[in-house]
Amino acid sequence: MTGIEAIASYLPEGRVSNLERLEEFGIGEEFLLGKIGVPSVIRRGADEETSDLCVRAFEALRRRGDPGRIGALVVCTQNPDGSGLPHTSAIVHGKLGLPDEVAAFDISLGCSGYVYALSLALAFLESNGLERGLLFTADPYSKIIDPGDKNTALLFSDAATVTLLGPRPRLRLRAARFATRGSRHADLQRRDGGLYMNGRAIFNFTMTAVPTQVREILTATGWTVNDVDQFILHQGSRYLIDRLGQRLEVPPEKLPSNLAEVGNTVSSSVPLLLERYVEEAACRRILLCGFGVGLSWATALLERVEAHPEEARRRDLAEYVRARHG
Repeated sequence: MTGIEAIASYLPEGRVSNLERLEEFGIGEEFLLGKIGVPSVIRRGADEETSDLCVRAFEALRRRGDPGRIGALVVCTQNPDGSGLPHTSAIVHGKLGLPDEVAAFDISLGCSGYVYALSLALAFLESNGLERGLLFTADPYSKIIDPGDKNTALLFSDAATVTLLGPRPRLRLRAARFATRGSRHADLQRRDGGLYMNGRAIFNFTMTAVPTQVREILTATGWTVNDVDQFILHQGSRYLIDRLGQRLEVPPEKLPSNLAEVGNTVSSSVPLLLERYVEEAACRRILLCGFGVGLSWATALLERVEAHPEEARRRDLAEYVRARHG
């Protein structure tokens, strides 16, 4: 069985305060925090390319231990290095000094990208007999955002994540659903070198398409909202997440958010939140849902894998020591 063994991330140090720009954009603090939910956005350094963000996420992963022999490297991004030629995964491969035998390719998807890429990467590994893979997400929208556009400049942040996929997973992919509404692609696109977003259209699309897909996958799997421990939704905006939670009747304690800390990080949004729960044994069933550019949306169900014998032995020993010594 191949699944998620670990997730690590990288957040650049640069910050731009949205609270200091209220007068510039003619909005109040209540609107910024209550509707958008992002007091500041993260910005990559002037010398940081998309591949550099990926490399720094990998360094965070490696600090936890040796990831093992890698067979494939996948980068999910719509804002690649330079002109996009060559593919960013090849540049990451070179910067990491990986062997020639490692497959490397990009996936061009945005807010739904992690769910799509996770399914594709797992299938690629298993169908080709490869043991371990690295799935990166990095979409620095700062490359295409107009700093004077309040619809995007106050929302999107730069970040990167890496998911280690391998044969000793903590979480496995139970089921997934995918959808596209290409007829509405112009509602969120790169236009005249910058990012254009029709916020009202994206909101309306999300409120109808996402709940339908979530209910369908739960029904098909035989799960209910009560059976899911955490609903990890793309961090589109504070208002969007709150309304989705209400429509799906998800209790607030099952609807985590990190918008206030990191903003909307596009394809990194879902794995940044998922990182919190990979090693949390009590969190056994997780729903992931990404939605946005394309227009595209995807939902996945993850299920915790029982600990391997050696891991279970270490866990039981740790619990025994805590019980004896407090």
